[in-house]
Amino acid sequence: MSAANLILVGVALVAIAAAAAAFAIAYRRSTDWRKGVSSETLAADRSEVPEAFVAATESAGEQAAEEGGEATSEPPVATAVEVVSEPVVVEVTPEEAGVTRRQFFNRALGATFGTFLAGFGLASLSFLWPKLTGGFGSDVNAGKVDELREQLFNEDGSVTPLFIPEARAYLVPYDENALSPQFRDLGVADRGVMALWQRCVHLGCRVPWCQPSQGFECPCHGSKYSLVGEYFAGPAPRNLDRFVIDFTPADDLIIKTGSIVQTPRAPILTVKYPQGPSCIAAGGGA
Repeated sequence: MSAANLILVGVALVAIAAAAAAFAIAYRRSTDWRKGVSSETLAADRSEVPEAFVAATESAGEQAAEEGGEATSEPPVATAVEVVSEPVVVEVTPEEAGVTRRQFFNRALGATFGTFLAGFGLASLSFLWPKLTGGFGSDVNAGKVDELREQLFNEDGSVTPLFIPEARAYLVPYDENALSPQFRDLGVADRGVMALWQRCVHLGCRVPWCQPSQGFECPCHGSKYSLVGEYFAGPAPRNLDRFVIDFTPADDLIIKTGSIVQTPRAPILTVKYPQGPSCIAAGGGA
C-alpha cells in the first residue's frame, strides 16, 4: 500500500472516530440519567439536598395528596438560588493603603525633574566657578621666566609666541620702553612677557599665530592683532584679552587664568604690524 493510501485511511479513521464521539455526546445529553440509576442511589443522593428544602418539598407533596393529587416519590430537584452580597467598605489609614499609582508617577516625575535641575545647576556652577587648583580658571605655573623668555626669540630675530596649553594662553615678549600706557599698572606685563588669551574677542574662535606677518589672525572672520595683541583690523571690538601674571620667589611665571583683563582698541600700535604677508590672505594660519 502506498503512502498516499495510508494517509487517506488514517484520515478516514480519524473522521469516523470524531463522528462516533459526537454521536455519543449528543445521545447522553438527550437521555434522562435517572433512568439508569437505582432507587438506593437516588435515595442516598437526597442527603446532599438541604434538609429545609427537602422538608418543604415533602410538605408540598402531602398537601397536594390531601387536595386529591398524587404525591411524587422522586427526589426534589434543586433550583438555582441567587446569592446577593453587599460590598463591605473598610476604611484604612494612608500608611496601610500605601502609595497609589497616581502618587507613584507624580513622585517619580518630580524626582526626575529635580535630578535634572540639580545636574544642570552643578554643571553651570562648575562652568562659571573658577577652579581653585590646576587647569584653566586657576593659577597656572608656566615655568622659569628666564627660560620661557629665551624660547620666544628665533635666530633671525623674529618672534614665535609660546603656547601654554593648560592656561590657553600665548606667552609673548614686549619692549618695556615701547609698552602702551593702556597696559601699565594692570598686572598683565612684567619682566618682558605678557600672557594673551587664545580666544578671539569677536565670537570666541581660537586665534592662531601667523609667522610671516608676526601677528595673530583669526581665520573665522578676519580679525587681526599685533604681536602684543593690539587690535589692527576686522570685526573685533577690542584688543585680545590678557591674563594677570605673577612670579614666585623662585622666579616661576604664574598665569592667573581666573583674572582676565580687557582693554579697548589701541589708538596707535606700539609694535609694527604686519611685517610680512598675511596668513589669512594666503589661505591658512600657523
